[in-house]
Amino acid sequence: MFGADVRGPTRGMVAEYRRYAIQTFERAGVRTVETISRRGKSAIRQRMAGAGLGRLGNAIGSSSDTEVKRFGGDRFSVSAQFFARTRSERTLGALKAYTEGANITPVRSRWLWIPTDNIPRVSKRFRMTPALWRQNGFDKKIGPLVQIRSINGNPLLVVQNVGVALSGRKRSAKSLTRSGMPRKGQVAKEMIVAFIGIPRTARSARVNITEILNQVRAEMPAIFSSELAKERR
Repeated sequence: MFGADVRGPTRGMVAEYRRYAIQTFERAGVRTVETISRRGKSAIRQRMAGAGLGRLGNAIGSSSDTEVKRFGGDRFSVSAQFFARTRSERTLGALKAYTEGANITPVRSRWLWIPTDNIPRVSKRFRMTPALWRQNGFDKKIGPLVQIRSINGNPLLVVQNVGVALSGRKRSAKSLTRSGMPRKGQVAKEMIVAFIGIPRTARSARVNITEILNQVRAEMPAIFSSELAKERR
């Protein structure tokens, strides 16, 4: 006659395995969200570059929790954050305009001044404005700005008696010599338009951040499954 004494796992063993299983899920969850954080940031930057926004996407940063937040029972939470890495009002405004759309109106004057192809586009890494024109010496390098009215009634800021490249190269304007002659390789112009004044402008959204993050979020189950498999090796 054969007999057997079979005992099930003790409560302590069950509790220990439960802790092990939960910790396994937590570690896989932390790595999953870390991956999502990197992929999301990369996807946003690539989409912005593809939309013709240059390096604006570099202003987007991301981070993820390195530890889980535990709740009652076996529940836990781990999350990723996406944020603007800059405090520059200009950059923040551009991010908002190109991700949400915006109507842009002047703040300190009646007009928005748009630089033309006749003058430098930037000055010391900032977009050229009438204030920077004077501040950075372009009133002497090229000439002082003079306001006139265009045919449609909006104002223009022009520079009188300047030289431009004979080849027609853009942004080549320079002041005439002291004798009033154009410099070598240039031809004299009685007037060039430096800035066009407009009362307002609009920017349509070019990048849908929510759509991008939803696409990345859809990858989470597969990533979590892969990370969980690493725990079983």
